[in-house]
Amino acid sequence: MMIIAPLLVGLVYVVLMSLIHEPHRRRFNAIMVAGAGAAYLSGGGLGIWEFAFTAVMTYVAYRGLESWTFIGIAWLLHTGWDVVHHLKGAPIIPFAEHSSFGCAICDPVIAIWCFAGGRSMTDFIRTRVGRWAD
Repeated sequence: MMIIAPLLVGLVYVVLMSLIHEPHRRRFNAIMVAGAGAAYLSGGGLGIWEFAFTAVMTYVAYRGLESWTFIGIAWLLHTGWDVVHHLKGAPIIPFAEHSSFGCAICDPVIAIWCFAGGRSMTDFIRTRVGRWAD
């Protein structure tokens, strides 16, 4: 369940984000990943490096305002940061020991969707079901 639940969270995120129309979907996701980049600041598990990581994520998220590729890169950067925090024992949610591990499973799902252009999954499903029904 430690792997299945984060995968499902990533898929639910993709479906919910698909309800937002472009170009707002891309811009909203850039803001979301910028927030994810600052998520570890309050824990301070890696000291000054938390600020450096947040600065890098802010830049990449800014570039993501106009590029799904940069949003995908940002989610993969966050995945790496999740792994570091998990190994160090400084989880993203202090009272949930494996939260960084779960986040490291979830984030690549979102990144793959971003690298594919952040297409609407709801439109894709409607198209497929419509073809199947005909």
